[in-house]
Amino acid sequence: MENEKDRFGEKIGVRFSDRFSLARFAYRRRDVGLAEAAHTHEHLENSLCESGRRSQHLADAVLGATDGIVTTFAVVAGAAGASLSSGIVLIMGLANLLADGFSMAVGNYLGACSQQDFWVEERQREIWEIEHIPQAEREEIHRLYRRKGFEGEILEHIVRTITADKERWLEEMMREELGIQEERIAPLMSGLVTFVAFAFAGLLPLLSYVVAFWNPSLAPSAFAVSVG
Repeated sequence: MENEKDRFGEKIGVRFSDRFSLARFAYRRRDVGLAEAAHTHEHLENSLCESGRRSQHLADAVLGATDGIVTTFAVVAGAAGASLSSGIVLIMGLANLLADGFSMAVGNYLGACSQQDFWVEERQREIWEIEHIPQAEREEIHRLYRRKGFEGEILEHIVRTITADKERWLEEMMREELGIQEERIAPLMSGLVTFVAFAFAGLLPLLSYVVAFWNPSLAPSAFAVSVG
């Protein structure tokens, strides 16, 4: 199946970087064979960690870019309303990019660190409870799956299977009881992605003023171009 996927990708000139791009392509073509290739055991195992990181970085980029373009345009609009020169608009806009972008990046970094710290603390608490009050924790599993509609011998079998392995038991408590899971993200990368997206998008409303700064004859239309 893997070779079939690679040959198909070469044939149509598409490079499938991961199983998700392959799965999306297969869905658009309604191709069952390609969909099966994207769901092989090897693909599934390799994609578990990467999917979380990718979605988180996408969220960081969207957050940074949206805030960057809006706040910088607000500075540009205020400066234009005050009839300030292109040079002053650039200074104010760049100051906003650096200060606000750095603030958002640090905030995202600290937020990611806090999420990870919370997960570790709650995990340690669950480990302690499983070790010291296993019967109460076992009853938690029993109640959780009874709420899902399991009962009788099937329910008892599920509870025995889960609680027979402490690591499985722990992960089940974290996910089902607390509703939290490990944040597989790098706080530093999260902050960096936010800053880069903020700076890149925030530069867009300033581009017309950069041109106007070097060519003053274009200054009267700089704000209209920035709005566009």
